[in-house]
Amino acid sequence: MAETSFTARTLSSLAGVPPAEWDALANPPESDGGQPYNPFVSHAFLNALEESGSATPETGWAPAHMLLEQNGKLVGAAPAYLKSHSQGEYVFDHGWADAFERAGGHYFPKLQCAVPFTPATGPRLLIAPSEDASLHRTALASALVQMLEQHNLSSLHITFLPEADWKALGEIGFLQRTDQQFHWLNKGYRTFDDFLGELSSAKRKNLRKERARALEAGLEVEWLTGSEITEAHWDAFWVFYQDTGSRKWGRPYLTREFFSLVGERMGDDILLIFAKRDGHPIAGALNFIGGDTLFGRYWGCTEFHKFLHFELSYYQAIDFAIERGLARVEAGAQGGHKLVRGYAPVTTYSAHWITDPGFRAAVEEYLTREREYVAEDMEAMRRHTPFKKG
Repeated sequence: MAETSFTARTLSSLAGVPPAEWDALANPPESDGGQPYNPFVSHAFLNALEESGSATPETGWAPAHMLLEQNGKLVGAAPAYLKSHSQGEYVFDHGWADAFERAGGHYFPKLQCAVPFTPATGPRLLIAPSEDASLHRTALASALVQMLEQHNLSSLHITFLPEADWKALGEIGFLQRTDQQFHWLNKGYRTFDDFLGELSSAKRKNLRKERARALEAGLEVEWLTGSEITEAHWDAFWVFYQDTGSRKWGRPYLTREFFSLVGERMGDDILLIFAKRDGHPIAGALNFIGGDTLFGRYWGCTEFHKFLHFELSYYQAIDFAIERGLARVEAGAQGGHKLVRGYAPVTTYSAHWITDPGFRAAVEEYLTREREYVAEDMEAMRRHTPFKKG
């Protein structure tokens, strides 16, 4: 241990690190012990957020990516941002911010280790598999904590991280938080009907009716990936995205340029699902394709058709996952309505470091109660799935 020499530095732009070096940590080959490919921590995705003006200091997401070097070699990295607000995170700490400000503190800026606007579980402490991986992870987490003191920041929040990293961070003093999402789990189904066969009779009939109703106005569904996606497709989807974003968040988080950049640089990781009437798109759902997961991200429409949202965002995603042999579909944050459509409750994890001792104690007490509530709610949800009992 005494001979170990780590150097930590931050980057104000991901353009400051070669893509190959970043991706070697973010998505090491599974043959070398890496996890299934996650598109959101790739250099292409994160850099597109910055280059497009979506995640920048002007939008309250000032890049402060952490790099960890050992004897001159890059051994760890973390996508991190100095935040001046709590928007676009999906792990809500508005109450914490209000309480700390009322007590005379300054909650912002804070340090957020996350993928902006993306409530999808994936690696946050990017470490290549090796016999020193645990050591590198601890050193990287420590460097992030030290950044709080260096810049007089209130807190560090590492969100939507894998359970194993969550447990490891808990062991070195991070506060632990849980929440839930709804994911569709592929049990080796060959067809959508195979999946329906595991549901109760009433639920099975309901899903079939919804699928029929969604497209009964003569709508057609189109899947697009890779070079099939053109700028005209992105123009159409941009209209859908703006409509949904303005209703949900007040203003859309992503710029139009972002979609062009990811389409150009990682098109093979994208599934765009359109509903078309008379050959013209009237609704769409954007998904990203991981190594074993289809990640549903955005949906929108210019015409309302009952159940069309469920068809494009949930059922078509299941169809694609079955065809590709993917293990799961993650359909984004929230949505108890996904439960009756065969999406199962799963736990999500975040880890937090609070610098003020008194405030830390209060948050820790709150999180203890919250974890108990989440566990109880998860158990109740499992008792009400649409699958056949037993």
